[in-house]
Amino acid sequence: MHGAWAPPITFLFAFGESLAVVSIVLPATVLLIGIGGLIGIGGLSFWPVWIAAFLGAVLGDTASYALGYCYKDRIATIWPLSRRPEILPRAERFFRRWGLLGVFIGRFFGPLRAAVPLAAGIAAMPFLPFQLANIVSAAIWAAGLLAPGQVLARYFG
Repeated sequence: MHGAWAPPITFLFAFGESLAVVSIVLPATVLLIGIGGLIGIGGLSFWPVWIAAFLGAVLGDTASYALGYCYKDRIATIWPLSRRPEILPRAERFFRRWGLLGVFIGRFFGPLRAAVPLAAGIAAMPFLPFQLANIVSAAIWAAGLLAPGQVLARYFG
């Protein structure tokens, strides 16, 4: 009965984990792995939860890109980024070095996950290449976060 809440909750966690200003305050990686565990014990269906995680991640990165595109360097003065001044310069260096590949790779590294799309927006990276890297990496990331919990729950459950 409560399994119907899993996709919307998963969407919110993935969105928050991928949104630049929210991910600093509310890291949801462990929660998403836990949801994978619920899939593993048979309490949830994989595909609706994966789709929710995928869509949340895509939209979170898109929103981060839009924030960077609109606010440019002023975004660094907004809380919580103003409390962690090292994050944005690190993401900008990473993005300048790796470009499109950096958007893809950045998804898989905690502190860079939401900051690289922000840096891509600040740098005015063309939107379509950004979305290509965003969509492909989100698909892999969503499966990669749900799988460990699913496998562990089946192994130990």
